[in-house]
Amino acid sequence: MDYTHLGRTGLSVSRAILGTMNFGPQTTEPDSFAIMDKALESGVNFFDTANVYGRTVGKGATESIIGRWFAQGGQRREKTVLATKLYGDMSDDEWPNGGKLSAYNIRHAIDASLERLQTDHIDLIQFHHVDRDTPWDEIWGAIEVAVAQGKVVYAGSSNFAGWHIAQAQEAARSRHFLGLVSEQSIYNLIKREVELEVIPAAQHYGLGVIPWSPLNGGLLGGIIGKENEGVRRLEGRSAEYVKEHRDQLEAYENLAQELGHAPGELALAWLLHQPGVTGPITGPRTMEQLDSAVRAVDIHLDDDALAKLDALFPGHKPAPEDYAW
Repeated sequence: MDYTHLGRTGLSVSRAILGTMNFGPQTTEPDSFAIMDKALESGVNFFDTANVYGRTVGKGATESIIGRWFAQGGQRREKTVLATKLYGDMSDDEWPNGGKLSAYNIRHAIDASLERLQTDHIDLIQFHHVDRDTPWDEIWGAIEVAVAQGKVVYAGSSNFAGWHIAQAQEAARSRHFLGLVSEQSIYNLIKREVELEVIPAAQHYGLGVIPWSPLNGGLLGGIIGKENEGVRRLEGRSAEYVKEHRDQLEAYENLAQELGHAPGELALAWLLHQPGVTGPITGPRTMEQLDSAVRAVDIHLDDDALAKLDALFPGHKPAPEDYAW
């Protein structure tokens, strides 16, 4: 396993990141335990979750599964860099103040996550979305208290625009506070909008970029081959995208075969070659999917392969050069 620092911090994290969103709704608790055990054995030390994960079986269910896994001991918690998120409404009846980034909710959300996770601290607390109604001085004041109490080590963002990152960091700077150390955004060969402003902002302020949905809902995981084999039936937006971009996806899967890699592993490897990327989050439902994510870390793509991928899925130059001079 390869490791890198999370943004400008001294924290070392694995370049394969275990996403846990499927734990509970899609993956049973025993299977989730087995996947987390195998992840640690494989050198994956960076686990990502959120307080709202598991919603279909119960709010907070995924954090609770992770907490019961930690409770088994064996240095599971000590070996894990634990990232979770807050923002979503966790109240049973959408009562006011059950979500977003008020100091009130930050305090209650952190305490509730700690209880479910059966731990005394969160290594990376992430704001799941920007809160346009709460001033940054209030947000940072609440996080500073959590850090002083030993409940939180670092803070990160998710789904922020570039200017939101700048706004957050300038507010933190005025308070002589570290601020954000990471940004979690949708990023893959198909969805590359973050290259315009989010990645340049993250690099300027020293944030590690953590891509979510690295296979774009499975479209980059060999969808054409699986459809031809009858392994997967396409529905909804995926079916529409494949119908419109079949030639592009077929060319991609042919390139993956030419390079000797599974399509999904190639997509993950491409992300690992992009500037500022800490590592992609993969949310395995099975052990095989975890193994595939770990293998991707060892794939080296030369300039020719990277150029062919860019030709298939054109990206963006940083703004404003992407659309102006």
